[in-house]
Amino acid sequence: MYADIFGTIPIAEALLAKGAQLGTILAFMMAVTTLSLPSMIMLKKAVKPKLLALFISICTIGIIIVGYLFNIFHSFY
Repeated sequence: MYADIFGTIPIAEALLAKGAQLGTILAFMMAVTTLSLPSMIMLKKAVKPKLLALFISICTIGIIIVGYLFNIFHSFY
């Protein structure tokens, strides 16, 4: 799914209204903008496949960690 950051705001608001946790919404917004197919196609032309795989891996793991940590932090407040 491709969307710019401004396109994800209405989706995030709808998810929040439906009861989704804030960390989940944050992770969704980061993943949609960071790991979009058009971005990967452009990066594939600029960097080597091994570096692209490393970028995708680090971003995915980082987004998951941030989402979980934000949910944990938000549950205390």
